[in-house]
Amino acid sequence: MRIGELASATGASARALRHYEQAGLITSERAPNGYRHYDERAVGRVRNIRHLLAAGLTLDDVQVFLPCLDGDMTTAPPSARGLQVAERRLAVLDARIAAQTAVRDRLRDALSQGGVQLTVAHSTVDPPSTEMQAAVTPAPPSEASHSTAAATSCGEVSRPVTARPVKCPRSPV
Repeated sequence: MRIGELASATGASARALRHYEQAGLITSERAPNGYRHYDERAVGRVRNIRHLLAAGLTLDDVQVFLPCLDGDMTTAPPSARGLQVAERRLAVLDARIAAQTAVRDRLRDALSQGGVQLTVAHSTVDPPSTEMQAAVTPAPPSEASHSTAAATSCGEVSRPVTARPVKCPRSPV
């Protein structure tokens, strides 16, 4: 099958398939016209690669699973080496989450010290596109305030502001 057929059968883009081939995860034969030709087994292999990537592994991590990529990885018990790779990737993700949480907390603290409270609501969307909605609202005016609309340090009158949804880039995990 040609690359477009494999892409249609697996939901992967042609670019992703070329990337998997460059990483040594799939192979193809070249036709006399230069087109890539894939074996029928490539469908299962690509689906397994996509399954592992969706679970949070990287292409380098997927290399460990090369001997298993042609089987049914969704029902097969994991190998000891596969579990080690997954646990290591989980530790990396936990560290990134902790670092991002610390940054968020510092930003929230800085904003609250300036009289602004930050609330972030996450919406549920299909990966890889992540949308976030952020609403920035001022803290209630203090009792010392002589006006219902307190002036900010920038000289503007503070008022509730609602940010538009923001597309967040996917992290290169």
